Formats: sequence, C-alpha cells, structure tokens
Amino acid sequence: MRKKIDVANQQLVKMEYQSFDLVKENKQQAAQQLLSSHEYENQKQIYADGVAKRRLNISLELQQQVARYRQKIFWAILGSIVSLILLIPSWLLVLKLLQEYLKAKQIAQLALEETNLALETKVAARTETLNQKNLELEQTLQELQNTQLHLIQTEKMSSLGQLVAGVAHEINNPVNFIYGNLKYAREYTQQLMDLINLYQQEYSGTNSQINTTIKELDIEFILDDLPKILSSMEVGADRIREIVLTLRNFSRLDEAEMKPVDIHEGIDSTLLILQHSLKGKTGQKEIKVIKDYCENLPQIECYAGGLNQVFMNILNNAVDALREKEVEELKQKIKQQNNYIQIQTQVKNKKYILIRIKDNGFGIPEEVKSKLFDPFFTTKPVGKGTGLGLSISYQIIVDKHKGNINCISSSGRGTEFVIELPIKQTSYNL
Repeated sequence: MRKKIDVANQQLVKMEYQSFDLVKENKQQAAQQLLSSHEYENQKQIYADGVAKRRLNISLELQQQVARYRQKIFWAILGSIVSLILLIPSWLLVLKLLQEYLKAKQIAQLALEETNLALETKVAARTETLNQKNLELEQTLQELQNTQLHLIQTEKMSSLGQLVAGVAHEINNPVNFIYGNLKYAREYTQQLMDLINLYQQEYSGTNSQINTTIKELDIEFILDDLPKILSSMEVGADRIREIVLTLRNFSRLDEAEMKPVDIHEGIDSTLLILQHSLKGKTGQKEIKVIKDYCENLPQIECYAGGLNQVFMNILNNAVDALREKEVEELKQKIKQQNNYIQIQTQVKNKKYILIRIKDNGFGIPEEVKSKLFDPFFTTKPVGKGTGLGLSISYQIIVDKHKGNINCISSSGRGTEFVIELPIKQTSYNL
C-alpha cells in the first residue's frame, strides 16, 4: 500500500512539473488540460485513498490491541476472584498487564498522533507547492498579456506612422510638380498679358468680331484677376507643402536612432493629425489650441517617433475628456464653456526642458490619478480604451529618455501633464 501511495505521489509531481513547462512554452491551454485530466484526478484519488486507508489500518490495529488487552484483563480478574486467596500472585499479574496496557495505549496514541502530524505536514507542503505554482502561472499569463497588448499598441502607432508617411509621399510628388510649374505659368501668363496690352495699344479697333469677343470676355477683368488666381494657387500649394512636411515629421515613429529634434515640430504634427477631432463632428464645439512656445527652446536628443506617440496619447486623452465634458453639460443643461487645450514649452535649466499640456475638462479624482500610469487601467468604456496609452508614455519618457512625467489634476479643475526631458542624453537607450 505504501509503495502505491509513493507511486501516485511521484506521478502527481511529474504531471505538475509538465504543466509548468507547458506554461513556459506559452501553452497555457495544454497546461490547464493536463491539470484537469482524468489521469491527474485518478492519481490524486489514489493518493488520498491510500492515505485514508493507512490511517484506518493504524486505527484498526490499535482497536485490536485494545480488545486483546481487555480480554486478558477479563480472564485475569476472573481467575483472581476464583483463586483470590490461593492465587495472590495473579493480582500482581493483573497489575502488570494493566500497566503494559496503559503503556501500549500511550505508545499507540503517540504513534497515531505522529502519523497524523506527518500526513498534515505533507498535505500542507503539497498545498503550498500547488499555490506557488498557481501564482507563478498567473504571473506568467499576466506578463504574456502585458507583452501582447504592448506590442499591439506599438504596432498600431507604427502602422499609423507608415500610413502617414505614405500619404505624405504620394501628395508631395504632384504638389511639387504643381508648385514647380506655377513659376513658369506666371511667367508665360505675364508674357501673354504684355502681348495683349501691346496689341490693344497698336490695334485700331476696326474689326467688329474682335471687339465683340473682347467685350464678351471682359478682357480687362481677366487681365486684372489672372495674377490674383495664380497667387492664390501658389499660396495653396505652399500650404499643402507645409502640411506634407508636418505629416513627414509625425511619421518618424519607426526611427531607431536618437538625434536632435525640434519638439515644436513634433507637437504641431500631432495636432495636425488630430485636427479633425479638435474641430469636432456636427453639433460639437471646436476645441481651441493655445500655443505658448518658448522662442529659444533648444533641440533635444530623443527618439522623435516615441515622443510623437506620447503627444498623441496625451492630446487624444484631452480631446476625449473635453468631449465627455461637453456631453455632460448638455445633459445637465449647464452653460457650455469654451473648451481649450494649452500647450506650453519652457527651458527649466541648462539640462532640462518642460512641456505642459493642460485642458479645462472636469479633471481627475485623486483615487483615479494614482493609477493613471498603471498598465490596463482605464476609465473609458469597454472597447474605447486599452489602458496602455499613459503606461507606454511613462515608459518612453522615464525609461527611454531618463525624463519625468507628472499629472496635476483635481475634480472640476482640468488636467495638466508636465513632461520633463533632458536636453542631452548621457547614454542612448537602444
């Protein structure tokens, strides 16, 4: 019986280590199936039945010994009564047997207690081992989920950068063609206008058909308006080129090298991407962006794409907060205030710069603010937020750039994120 219990115990340990190895190989479902398999439950039952049977055998053996000693005492007492006078030594025998009985009972009782204690110790040790393995399994699953969602979020931002870069490239080619030819169109148009003016000066005006056509075309208006049209086209082409440049600045999400960057370009490019959200849908008020840029802000050594991702996360959260405030004000029929986002940059000292992004939303309660940078924590409805934006932003600012990010907020007073970044990096975090 003891050998069978030991075999069952070895099988249980073996299967539990197999499940732990499966978890390390990212086979959580297989591990769970192994721990809930019929073989595992069967071995547990064998082990439990063996322990119970062993305890029962010990108890039965003790009862049998007690029964035998009781029987001997009975016959000894009976013999003592029959030969009380003649067999006085029998009393001594009874006393001796009684002492042996008490001693044997005490020994058996101690043996039973020791066995129970040993079994309880083994069960406690096995329970502790299983709890530890379950905890390790939960931690491993949590780490896998964190890694998976982090990769998804990073891939989304990388895909956005590639899309923006592709759109900027496709727009840039025809715009350059148009912008480059506007110069020649202006020159050719001016030459034709000079020719028409010369012709009007030299022409006697006797051809009625030409005179009629000149009146119908209103040639004087055309000569006056055509340079204005070309100028407006040139202004429009310039604006498109500026937008393309801004898109290209934002699309640096996949740059792996740390290099000097103008922070203002990154913020402006992010605002351009969010321009549609800032203007709002039909019925929504436009969110005003107040820029308070430091004129002599130095370029800083950083991962441009990573910081653009941080600006995107914070500004997008600010837009969501202001839209939520707008909805609540409409529900409660409160007079709507003008929504704004204020962006301020400044030089803190010779080593650091500060970036402040503030909105005039409802603000963040203290119990929520303490969890803002925790992975998977979000106050948004299911399906609208993963809870990774600010967590990833914290990693980019603190871990990758050796900076700092803080949230200053309270209920009813808006929210302000203060980002502190070093101007020079002592070592690059590749």
